[in-house]
Amino acid sequence: MQEFATIQAQDPDVYEIMAGERTRQRDGIELIPSENYTSPAVLEAMGSILTNKYSEGYPGKRYYGGQEYIDKIENLAKRRAKQLFGAEHVNVQPYSGSPANIAVFMALLEPGDTLMGMKLDQGGHLTHGLGVNFSGKYFNVASYGVRQDSGRIDMDEVRDIALAQRPKLIISGATAYPRQFDFEAFQSIADEVGAMTMADISHISGLVVGGVHPTPFPFTDIVTTTTHKTLRGPRSAIIMCKKQYGKAIDKAVFPGLQGGPHDHITAAKAVAFGEAMQPSFASYAAQIVSNARALAAELIKHGFDLVSGGTDNHLVLVDLTNKGIIGKDAEACLDKAGLTVNKNSVPFDTRSPFSPSGVRLGTPAATTRGMKETEMAHIARWISEAIDNQTDDTKLGAIHDEVRELCAGFPVPAI
Repeated sequence: MQEFATIQAQDPDVYEIMAGERTRQRDGIELIPSENYTSPAVLEAMGSILTNKYSEGYPGKRYYGGQEYIDKIENLAKRRAKQLFGAEHVNVQPYSGSPANIAVFMALLEPGDTLMGMKLDQGGHLTHGLGVNFSGKYFNVASYGVRQDSGRIDMDEVRDIALAQRPKLIISGATAYPRQFDFEAFQSIADEVGAMTMADISHISGLVVGGVHPTPFPFTDIVTTTTHKTLRGPRSAIIMCKKQYGKAIDKAVFPGLQGGPHDHITAAKAVAFGEAMQPSFASYAAQIVSNARALAAELIKHGFDLVSGGTDNHLVLVDLTNKGIIGKDAEACLDKAGLTVNKNSVPFDTRSPFSPSGVRLGTPAATTRGMKETEMAHIARWISEAIDNQTDDTKLGAIHDEVRELCAGFPVPAI
């Protein structure tokens, strides 16, 4: 493992841990939909000398000297993001997705204002109004969800809630919703009630720029996204918005919530955006969706119950009730089989979020490795066999051997 040579020599304890994670990634299949593998170029940028610089402020208006090259890399990242998404204004400094959402709320809302977002237990995110999160503590929350009979958002119900609650901000976006969002319909409802709109496209941004999911622009006022997941960049985030909100967003990010940006991560974002501009990225995004649909179809053949009956994007949400296993136990046995998933609540779940009824699967990482529909059939079969043999460690180990053999033909980038 030449890439860890310096760490190996200097700090064997850290090396051993990193080596173990390297082996885990190499010999297993990552099916958590929020995870992916970056390119070697993105990794190089994240580990570069740009981490040595401190750069409070914005290009051309910094509080420290020596910013000539930092300004260039931040401006390049902003230009590329604008081009990729068709955004009027971009801030590339947010550290991560939740801080990006906090910045939007700080810029546009006052404590006690009403925001409207998707319920966490039906697919939404913590920052979209969960009671124990800052978004639920400092704002009045009006939540929408999905229909029990279809597992899909009912836009007529969203409109009824908005008319009754008159939110100041309506949020579209989710972390566990396997269908597409109608951003134009959300904007139409917002226009009717005098609300602003925000789309959190953290999960689907790579699909958006790849042309396989509708874009929130030009309808949505503010768009946030992480830069990893389907976008395949570093663990960070950006905020995009219509020009009229730009100054307020920038002020909320700095000095409102953050000090100096992480310049090495800004460089990695620029690299990732450049990669997403290539024609091959559109093919990658299309394959993510094709793989997810193939995985969903194969799981149905094996008797699994899928929320909403399938998927239109990169993820599949599985209700395991009919399989007689809970999500936590399924996650554990699949780990032993070399298949990494996450336990997840399903809509109208009667179980605790700490021990929910489902698991969440996704195809971005496997697709990055080059896996296609044929491999999705193998994965579905292994998932079924592992769950059928959840307490048989010998059988789970044998499945992992098969997984390891398949993985050998699909290397992880930079490993």
